[in-house]
Amino acid sequence: MEWTKSVSQFFSQSINQQMRLEQRLTPQLIQSMAILQKPVADLEAYIDKALESNAALELAEPEATSTDDGTATIGESDTRTDPDANSFERLHSLTGAYDLESGERAPSRSHRAGSSDGRDAKMGAMANTAGRQIGLNEHLITQWALVEVDDAIRTAGDAIIDHIDSDGYLRVRLEDIATGVRRPIPVADLEQAIQHIQQLEPTGVGARDVVECLLLQLATQPGENTLERLLIERHLDDLARNRIPIVAKATGYSVAEINEAMKSMRSHLCLHPGYLIGDRSVPTIRPDVVVEYADTGDGLTVRLARGNMPKLRIREELVQLAKSKDNGKETRDFARKHVDDASALIDAVKFRQGRLIEVARMIVEQQRDFFDIGPEGLKVFRMSDLAEELGCDPSTISRTVADKYMQTPRGIHPLRYFFTGGTETQTGESMGWDRVKTRVAELIEAEDRKHPLNDDQVAELLMKEGIEISRRTVAKYRQQLDIPTARQRREF
Repeated sequence: MEWTKSVSQFFSQSINQQMRLEQRLTPQLIQSMAILQKPVADLEAYIDKALESNAALELAEPEATSTDDGTATIGESDTRTDPDANSFERLHSLTGAYDLESGERAPSRSHRAGSSDGRDAKMGAMANTAGRQIGLNEHLITQWALVEVDDAIRTAGDAIIDHIDSDGYLRVRLEDIATGVRRPIPVADLEQAIQHIQQLEPTGVGARDVVECLLLQLATQPGENTLERLLIERHLDDLARNRIPIVAKATGYSVAEINEAMKSMRSHLCLHPGYLIGDRSVPTIRPDVVVEYADTGDGLTVRLARGNMPKLRIREELVQLAKSKDNGKETRDFARKHVDDASALIDAVKFRQGRLIEVARMIVEQQRDFFDIGPEGLKVFRMSDLAEELGCDPSTISRTVADKYMQTPRGIHPLRYFFTGGTETQTGESMGWDRVKTRVAELIEAEDRKHPLNDDQVAELLMKEGIEISRRTVAKYRQQLDIPTARQRREF
């Protein structure tokens, strides 16, 4: 009896209430964080896609009298906006309904309307787009089609061109090419074909290694190139290590003659001839934030780039469609969903605008010396410090500055560039690592080239200036600056 009672108590069920605080990520909040992280180009693409898929969303004409352009002035005349409006508090109203009762709306104008002159804007943009640059493979195929060879050699040449890397080198063995195609190709045919291909432009293409590449280019240079050929064939490694006296002793030529030959090779020979073909320009960087000197006073103005300020609104027709009881439930639900989605997007874009301008303003305040004297003026400034000041998590700051750029009077820089660690000098001055790196470059630039400074000597000079830094850190900064070792910098 006692055993039965204890078992029944063990398996008994009860209902009780308890309160607990949970933090949940709603779809609207996830969307807000995603939009916050997007750079300006991705934001424009995202909004364009939303305009096409959401019937309730449209672009509004900017009001002529509007002065809310996301601009803040930093300096003597500080005209910041209300800090409460740009705080990093959670968006409590992301899931709330849009103000459907508001009757003050700009005249409706759909973004899908065509231009007034009847021309297609997309076709016009396509007509003004630069033509596609051909790559190395197409460039070689075009030339190879004009070379007079028999069908067997032409097939072998096609197979070789397919295996040439973008820098112009053939790093696959001919034996592997011969067996790697559907119909095996005799190696003898490949040997003949490679001889023809190495005569194509750019000179040096189809080489199997650096030596062959440079020799192919040297063969097309005018004049007598005996010394250059000797250096390439037998002493290329010593030249790369700046062992000029050793090369001079081995070849019998003077140091001056070897230096002159090296100068000529640097001027006329290319290590990667394939890169000479096609468009290898760096993609254009679009700034998200623009910092300029104010028209009056010594202050700086901080504003968002144009792409960050889309004038979005909800179409009045969809608002009325969602409210009207004359429509069926399915129609009202459709309209209400699009209105809610559009409202969430508008709130997320506004959230992004406020966060971005606030972070940019704080960066300008903290790194004011950068705009006056350059990179050496950067101070120690960490994301955790800014997050603590703004009352948010460091991950929010990281999302805000991710893949975003600031256009300044001193060039375009990633927003992350202004967040840097550092050290303190013996006088107690805060110095960012970028400033230390700049000082390393300055010391090496001013050195005696016949007796260059090694990493230990650079560290000692910095120590005399009150900057405590190890030899290993000096070596790391030197490598980041693409500065060779002291041995390689020495001039003979």
